[in-house]
Amino acid sequence: MKQEVLTITENRPLTDAMMELKLSGDVSAVTQPGQFVNLKLDGFYLRRPISVCDCRQDELTLLYKVVGQGTRALREMKQGETLDVLLGLGNGYDLSVSGDAPLLLGGGAGVPPMYWLCRELIAAGHSCTVILGFNTASEIFYEREFLDLGAKVIITTADGSRGVPGFVTGPMADLCYSHFYVCGPEPMLRAVYRASRTSGQFSFEERMGCGFGACMGCSCKTVTGYKRICRDGPVLRKEEILWDR
Repeated sequence: MKQEVLTITENRPLTDAMMELKLSGDVSAVTQPGQFVNLKLDGFYLRRPISVCDCRQDELTLLYKVVGQGTRALREMKQGETLDVLLGLGNGYDLSVSGDAPLLLGGGAGVPPMYWLCRELIAAGHSCTVILGFNTASEIFYEREFLDLGAKVIITTADGSRGVPGFVTGPMADLCYSHFYVCGPEPMLRAVYRASRTSGQFSFEERMGCGFGACMGCSCKTVTGYKRICRDGPVLRKEEILWDR
């Protein structure tokens, strides 16, 4: 974990609710797709944990959904302003076990960490299929960005307004994949767990107090005992998850 002051270079809307935030500075503490950062906002006691969408040299890309006072305040910040950021939090995805044809699944706010992961896997020569799940067509974001990486992209919408009607698990039955990576709300993770045919890695979305393992507020039960999502996660292997959480 490292604390840095980063400068906003861009803060733009992707949809009515989703924003893309680019920060510049020393981001060397971010080393793996799947990690997250914690932002300190003036006037708010708790930091805001946000997953890393991409990390290149001295630039960090974060996507966030505007859902409360904190993210509304973040949306109003302008280019040139600075943020106090805790970097390199949590573990990341293990790319070494992906096999030749990994499957990536992201649901809503769980889409962002799939992007850097997809970029790294394709750069390593793997053929990636990405399933992106949304409630409705107006909420879709980053489809073009994944296509530009060279991934096969499948869009699902719960209301059937675009792509495959239903949820991300729908297309899974017709796909051949060597390993899977997933991030999204817990009901989606449970459904992917039941539908999956291979080993995989799950990134959990949890409410976090401190973000670095001190408060124990995001603990969950695994086959080897309790783990803190912010420090021992957010990525857990399929084989270690107990769903009576």
